[in-house]
Amino acid sequence: MKKSLVICFALLLSAFMQPVMAQKSDVGAKFNVVLQQYYVLKNALAKDEAPSAALAAAKLQTVIKEVPHTGFSSDAQHQLWMKESALAAKSVAEIAGSKDLREQRKSFMGVSEPMLALVKGLKLNNDAVYVQFCPMGKYTWLNEVKAVQNPYYGSAMYDCGSVTATLK
Repeated sequence: MKKSLVICFALLLSAFMQPVMAQKSDVGAKFNVVLQQYYVLKNALAKDEAPSAALAAAKLQTVIKEVPHTGFSSDAQHQLWMKESALAAKSVAEIAGSKDLREQRKSFMGVSEPMLALVKGLKLNNDAVYVQFCPMGKYTWLNEVKAVQNPYYGSAMYDCGSVTATLK
């Protein structure tokens, strides 16, 4: 009798926990899609491709909206997501609405700073994130590879900068 009661309890607990675990993994998966799309935008700017940057920003707007509002490990994480994603979304909209590379790059800092706060605060990234810094303009951005790819100066100073942190 005790054995069957324990098995029933374990099955019930498993059934209850499965949706909760799915929500957590869904938040992490969706956040990583946002991070990957941020990299697409960063790479377009680093390659001086204003039309590609506008398209990447439009896609980034979409994937930011797809992150669920449930499944964060704490209310503080959810509040961080709400605050920083709203800041990023505002600048992403500016980039998506512009074809001028200089203006897109100005707005990119408004995407990079919140994304850095999210990567540090949420700790949901699947892969290492390299925080890079350009001393010429005092700009910080995230990169998926250790080699510097400067989105603020593009081909003029493609590899200007250094890795200041690695977030795993």
